[in-house]
Amino acid sequence: MKRPSRALRAVVSRGGAGPAERSSRALGSVTVREARADLPLLVCLAVLVALLTAVAAAGPALLDRFAGRALASRLSQEQRAEPGIRLGAQFEPARSGGSDAWTSDLAEDLRPVTDVLVNAAPGALNGGLVHDSTRVALPTLDTATAAGKVGLGLVYASDAPGRASYAEGRPPDPDGERVEIALSTRTRDALRLRLGQQLPLRPGALRNVEATAVVVGFYTADGEAAERSEAAERDERAEGAGRGERAGRTEGAEGAGRAEGERADASGGGGRLWRELPALVRPSRHPPRSAAGLDWEARALVAPRTVTALQTQAGATLTVTWGMRLDPDPPTAARFADDQGQRELRRLLTAYPDDARAAFCGDIADFGGMYCEIGPHPASTLRDSTHLPDALTDFGRQWRQGRVVISFALASLLVVGLLAATVTALLAVRRKLDAHRLQRARGASATGLALARAAQIAPAVLLGLLAGITAARSLPGPAPAYARGVLVAVVVWLLLPALTWHALRERAVRTGHDRAPYAAGRRVVAEAAVLLLAAAGVFALRTRGTAGEAGPDPLLAAVPALLGLATVAVLVRVYPLPVRALARWSARRRGVVTLVALSRAAKEAPARALALLVLVVTLAGAVFGGLVAGTLADGRRAAAAWQVGADASYLGAGRNPDIAERLGQVRGVDDTVDVRQLRVDPTSATSGNRYGVASLVGVDGARLGAAAPGSTAARALDAAGLTGPRSGKDIRVLATGARAGDVFLLASHGRELRLRVVGALPEDVRHDAALGPVRGTTPVRERMMLADNRDLTAVDTSDFEGTALLLYGPRLDVRALRSLVPRVTDDTALGELRIRSEEQADAAADGMIDVLRTAHTTCTALAVLLALLALVLELLLSAPARGRTTAYLRTLGLGDRATSGLHLLQLLPMVLAAVTGGIALGLTLPALLGPALDLREFTGGPAAPTPHPDLPLTAALGVGLGVLVLAAVGVETWIGRRRGLGAVLRLGRNGD
Repeated sequence: MKRPSRALRAVVSRGGAGPAERSSRALGSVTVREARADLPLLVCLAVLVALLTAVAAAGPALLDRFAGRALASRLSQEQRAEPGIRLGAQFEPARSGGSDAWTSDLAEDLRPVTDVLVNAAPGALNGGLVHDSTRVALPTLDTATAAGKVGLGLVYASDAPGRASYAEGRPPDPDGERVEIALSTRTRDALRLRLGQQLPLRPGALRNVEATAVVVGFYTADGEAAERSEAAERDERAEGAGRGERAGRTEGAEGAGRAEGERADASGGGGRLWRELPALVRPSRHPPRSAAGLDWEARALVAPRTVTALQTQAGATLTVTWGMRLDPDPPTAARFADDQGQRELRRLLTAYPDDARAAFCGDIADFGGMYCEIGPHPASTLRDSTHLPDALTDFGRQWRQGRVVISFALASLLVVGLLAATVTALLAVRRKLDAHRLQRARGASATGLALARAAQIAPAVLLGLLAGITAARSLPGPAPAYARGVLVAVVVWLLLPALTWHALRERAVRTGHDRAPYAAGRRVVAEAAVLLLAAAGVFALRTRGTAGEAGPDPLLAAVPALLGLATVAVLVRVYPLPVRALARWSARRRGVVTLVALSRAAKEAPARALALLVLVVTLAGAVFGGLVAGTLADGRRAAAAWQVGADASYLGAGRNPDIAERLGQVRGVDDTVDVRQLRVDPTSATSGNRYGVASLVGVDGARLGAAAPGSTAARALDAAGLTGPRSGKDIRVLATGARAGDVFLLASHGRELRLRVVGALPEDVRHDAALGPVRGTTPVRERMMLADNRDLTAVDTSDFEGTALLLYGPRLDVRALRSLVPRVTDDTALGELRIRSEEQADAAADGMIDVLRTAHTTCTALAVLLALLALVLELLLSAPARGRTTAYLRTLGLGDRATSGLHLLQLLPMVLAAVTGGIALGLTLPALLGPALDLREFTGGPAAPTPHPDLPLTAALGVGLGVLVLAAVGVETWIGRRRGLGAVLRLGRNGD
């Protein structure tokens, strides 16, 4: 039988399809179309869930990671000038004094002791406490060169640079049996030395020595080589941090020393060695007719055998110093970054010297005897010094404030993300509203439809949850907070069914577009509740502060949303008032575009609350972050200027007049000013009442006015006539809390000094940077007196609690200054030299500021993207109403240009209100947070830093928002031009 043709079979097939099959096909086609229509919203919802889940779940881990980065950076910065822990021991000449002095190898004798110290490091540090250097410095010996008499100090350093750093010659031979020395090229040029030159060594500070030193090499220690050294150190630290693992502690000091030597060879020099012993880089010149009888003072590198040979000849007791550096890997640093971890780290650092002392010499008390051994050398027990516990205390105080900034950024990001999810859900409800109302009319329940919507979006939410958790788990550090991530995902998932039920409930279906009864009253109650909650949240945060545990603070997370809601509640009530006034003004002019646009903008203000909230929270967070970053940067620079007082300052000048004189003669120093401070407790000469404990500060007013014309202290002294000739024996002062003419008595070494007040002390003088070096080293006192140094000649120099020499000059020779006063020295009587360029460089290199800036910039960027998404969705949500208004006006002859103007004027009031409210909230946030955010903890200085908003960032956000609005206007105008009126207007529709 012949088969029918394909066309015939098709006709029979179509004709034979029953009603049920055709209905099933139509239902399937509708389902596919609905799924395709919902696909963009489902994708948007999945992306939002993934992002918000990742942020919520990884929040605690991110805080720990940021804290670890900040702690590692702070430890690195604190140990840039010297190792974090210094252990030292005195040792005498070897017991076999009669044998050849060159047979003792000090490096071999020190190596087992270094192994012991390394192995005594706490295991909890995971190898983070490493050996940095071993050094022995000999007292100076006298010698002579073509440049004059020289005091030459010899140094053995395990971290000395290798052969690659030498411009001429080689390092001293570790196995040689003669005194070989190596000096820097700067020392060579200054002392007019040559390779192979022999220098006679005569007794100086080191007695009983007669030897001849041979110059065997000149190393390069500054300029390009030093820069390469520091760059190599940074690269090495970054590489080590990336590996995240360290070698075991038991590898010993031999491997550590070998690594140090290789690093020195590769980097072109020992950058740390030059910073800690700047005299190895360049010599310092003594002033003419110096008491020491020398023209120069210099340092040279020697081999370890040279140290023991000269020690044996002199019979001297020397000191060996081991430097231990705390350099934890990222996981270890994160573990010790919170409050509990800092306490544990402080305990470990405090216990380590005792453990090292016991491992080195047993439980022998330090009575000054030589009861221990370093090879054949009798040695004392270990002495230790460290500044790391104090640095940890400062870090903990500052990080508590830094956590506020980062937590606020994370909370703002979550709030903006949830708002974007809310707008997405509202748009989904709007798209299905007509169909759902039809289903409600046919008997479906609001709860059933809401549950159906929940089931429809469940796969997208689950996919986003899995993606967010996966992203959070991929970050290094502790496990994510799964509960937080799941909670955020559930909240986002429930938004759409909740909003669907709210739109389809009985009251909404019954009232339709009519205004619900008592709506105005409910709005007032809601706004009042928001304002009260925001005030309560701010009050609780100011009173309680922030939570000390890891992870975001729930109260701090709620404050951005509450403050944003309060700001929007005020804006929605306020900004329609001027808009209505402009609309009434435009009604008296020709044209309806302005009138219609402004009238609708004022009428729809409550409906724009969600878009306003998104923009306000985003702008406030961005402005707040820029304000904090700018304030910290400027505040750190101002604090550095306060600590130094001038281009450089020498603290302790009164105890070391010789060093002060030499510092004043360094190249580049144009002016010097003496500043002194005395603690006084005078009594009134008339009533006998105490004035109170005060700081009497003396300064050379005339010299300060010439060196720093902007100094308020110099201007105050000059205005009061205190810089002129002195009349009488009274000490003329400017004082706080006293009147002109008051006389106070001050007892000093059996004498009675009279302090005569000539005027009130201006308040800005207390913050004068020139007084910072002496005022910053003592407790802050409420009362202060200011006098010229010429009036303080009756006060004994030893009575001053603080003295400083201010050095002024635009081009100071920093290396020459450092060669006189190193940044780190064991001689506490030498004083302290502060250089403004160094202090400001340290302030700029603070890793905590970088961490805050990175965290807040990242959160702000994500929040801005989410805000743009939310704003676009909000424009799509409100587009039909604007389209219908435009369509009505187009039927009356409205053109394309007027249509664009209508859209722009309709959106402009909301945008201006959002920009104003967001910027105002961001600028006032530091004041609202109060004690919860004290930026002075970051900067120091005499007062809280002056706020400095990031104007370029604020302007960029405003311009970006304007560009977005213009783009939206252009798109809506283009769509309206292509769409016919029949696609917009419907008979019987009264939605507007």
